[in-house]
Amino acid sequence: MKYQNIKQYKYRLAETFIVHTPVKNKGFRHKFFILKDSGLLVINAGYLWDGVSGPTWDTKTTMIAGLIHDAFYQAIRLKLITLTVRDTVDLFFHTTMLKEGAWLIRAWYFYQAVKNFGKHSCIPGDVHIPEIIAV
Repeated sequence: MKYQNIKQYKYRLAETFIVHTPVKNKGFRHKFFILKDSGLLVINAGYLWDGVSGPTWDTKTTMIAGLIHDAFYQAIRLKLITLTVRDTVDLFFHTTMLKEGAWLIRAWYFYQAVKNFGKHSCIPGDVHIPEIIAV
C-alpha cells in the first residue's frame, strides 16, 4: 500500500487499494470508494484519511486497518450503507490489525475502543468528526 503524509488528514492514498471484506450484499458506489455485493472494497487513489484515532500512533500494523475502517465509517456517515454493518466493520478492523502483525493486546484494545466508543463517528454531520474526502 502506498500513501503520502499530508497535514489536514494525515494521509492521501497514492494508489488504489483493493481488499475483500466480510460486508456482503451491501454494495454501493462513491467517487472515492466502491463496495461490491461480494464484499470487495475498492478505495481509489487520492482518498484522504486520518489514520487510527485515540491516544496512539500509526504504525505499519494499523495503516491498512485504519484506512478500511475510516472508509466504511465515512460510508455509514454518508448513508451509503446502514449502521447495521458497524459490528462487522469493527471486527474486521481487529482481524486486519492481527493479519498485519499487530500485537494481540494492541489489536484487542483498538477493537474495544471502536466497539465501545466509535458509534458517534458514524453520525452524519457530527461536527467533531472531520469528513474525510479526497482531492
